[in-house]
Amino acid sequence: MDIYNKLKLLTKIISYNLKIIFAGYFIYFLIAATIFYFMVISIMLFGNASPDIGDIYYTIIFPGILVIFYPVVFSIQNDKDSRMLEIVFGVPNYRYKVYMVRFAITILLLIFILFLMSWFAYFAVVQIPIFKMVFELMYPLLFLACVSFLFSTLVKNGNGTAVIMVITGLIFWLLSKPLSSSKWNIFLNPFNIPDEMNITIWANIVNQNRLILVIAAIVSILWGLINLQSREKFV
Repeated sequence: MDIYNKLKLLTKIISYNLKIIFAGYFIYFLIAATIFYFMVISIMLFGNASPDIGDIYYTIIFPGILVIFYPVVFSIQNDKDSRMLEIVFGVPNYRYKVYMVRFAITILLLIFILFLMSWFAYFAVVQIPIFKMVFELMYPLLFLACVSFLFSTLVKNGNGTAVIMVITGLIFWLLSKPLSSSKWNIFLNPFNIPDEMNITIWANIVNQNRLILVIAAIVSILWGLINLQSREKFV
């Protein structure tokens, strides 16, 4: 197969999976993320307080969660509802390619949206390091996406997975304040350096936190792929 046909096939694969990702209720999650983002940005613009880079980090992370929530949590469930699951699981090893390609496209879509939000914040609110902002945001968001994928293969039901992830997310968020300066804080904000802490120590905490999130994300995605081996549990 020549390069032209490969590119053509790749374009068709991406186009098809984008149609699947945007099917169902994803558009509503995307609209909710956009509304929330512009609402908070408006408060920053017309409020009395002076926002900083750390505020932008927290402003973008919640819309990011909304963007990845539906396509990751309901991926298997949507295939089951549309009676595509038998086809996906019927071809040996095909299921891994399907869900990994779809997962990768979702992550790329998330990165694109994060860049748009960061660029808008740069021009509208405060000058931020756009690439570093997106890079740092991807650690917790990728971790949550991988954990969501894992639970979707364990629960095998979109609604059940959604409930578990909402509860898990709330627990992580409630723990973020007492663990604000801890490497175990899922939502650790690298741009909010504690006043009493040495910069070198803070950098070590951030690096350890990012390493923990990466390892946990890899373990979650591999565990989820292992669960996909049990065809009977899904169909």
